[in-house]
Amino acid sequence: MMQFGMMQFGRSGGIRTHDPQSPRLNLVLFVAAHSSSNSIKSVVPVYISCSVVPRGVSQLSHRWPRHGRDMKLTDIVIRNLEAPPTGAKVYHDDALTGFGVRVTSKGFKAFVLTHGANRERVTIGRYPIIGLADARNAAKRIMAERTLGKHQAPRQTFGEVLDAFLTYHEANNRPGTASEVRRILTKQFATLHRHKLAEVTTHDISRITDKMIENGYPSAANHAHMAVRNFLHWCVRRRHIQHSPLEGLEKPAPTPSRDRVLSDDELKAVWRATENPTTFNTIVRLCLLTGQRRGEIAAIQLPWLQGSSLTIPASVAKNGKQHVLPLSERALSLATDLATTRLLMKPWSDWSKNKRALDKAVDIHWRDINQKANQFTSWTLHDLRRTYATNLQRLGIRLEVIEALLNHVSGTRAGIVGVYQKHRYEAEMRDAVTEYEKWFTATIASS
Repeated sequence: MMQFGMMQFGRSGGIRTHDPQSPRLNLVLFVAAHSSSNSIKSVVPVYISCSVVPRGVSQLSHRWPRHGRDMKLTDIVIRNLEAPPTGAKVYHDDALTGFGVRVTSKGFKAFVLTHGANRERVTIGRYPIIGLADARNAAKRIMAERTLGKHQAPRQTFGEVLDAFLTYHEANNRPGTASEVRRILTKQFATLHRHKLAEVTTHDISRITDKMIENGYPSAANHAHMAVRNFLHWCVRRRHIQHSPLEGLEKPAPTPSRDRVLSDDELKAVWRATENPTTFNTIVRLCLLTGQRRGEIAAIQLPWLQGSSLTIPASVAKNGKQHVLPLSERALSLATDLATTRLLMKPWSDWSKNKRALDKAVDIHWRDINQKANQFTSWTLHDLRRTYATNLQRLGIRLEVIEALLNHVSGTRAGIVGVYQKHRYEAEMRDAVTEYEKWFTATIASS
């Protein structure tokens, strides 16, 4: 003779054998066997555990939850998962071994898969950017590939793989570009260097670029985004990771087209603020006098100066084309001083710090020049290039000559014209530089 009895315990009180925050209801079903004299011969407890989820939906399980974190994951359940007070907590899925959702103390959720003999954890993607069904399918694919011997969970850190990337990148790019990419990836993303590459998430990277935007550097955030995106795409091609966490993501900040042109009084303020002959001030003055890119000016070397001309090699020029530029006497003197100084220093890279100091000096001279003027409008060193071209137009210089001075291959020198038109405008460029120097001396550099 068999008799059944049932006892409930769990969230409403009584016996607890697991995390009290776990949304589960635990039941004990007692099966009593009676003897012929109707006395109890034996009692066998049968344990039953079921999930309690919002809206009355429940799932029955035949086993106890592991550390109170196993459950049948659904979109409703994931949306209602509570963040732990500190650190992070992984909620495992009953339906797929090793698959789960990792929830941080700040409420960020990401799908993860823990598998293999070494219990490697792979981050699949952040919720809700990646849906539950897609994440579960990705987890199944990774497990299947591992079973077939095609997938090996990466063990290298972000920093270890970055070293290999930078070696490759520096061998295949101009020194200036390679130096800037190295600076961004080693400085801006230093907090990720010890993380396992496969565990770096979209949020990890976005948190860094978002902070840069909050601090007022949207352009720097976009450059950082592009640098780390190229690195991660390289990692995918080299099979260090299966997917890039930045795949499909746009730049973190909008990129408005700049049209800033400095007025004559603003140019005067910048010229006077750079009177002290520091390396940075010399670079700025050469940008004012030649309209060249700041990186090309900062890289000037003595062998590039022949007679009264500056030759920027193709390996340094942004467009990959050698550029021979005539110089005025003032520009030649500054370029010679800069090239001589560079023999004793490393490649220039400290742009932001020196630009902030220059802005303060410019504001002081701006108020001296025009007492009633508003605050000096924000500007960049590249705006000096646009201003240079605009002032050449004011002097009546032909457009094709201006483009030749700027080493600009679009516009009048692009397409079929660039293929067949090989005139270098050397005489016209020399005349334009002379006209510009006269105007600059009389209008901007005069006391």
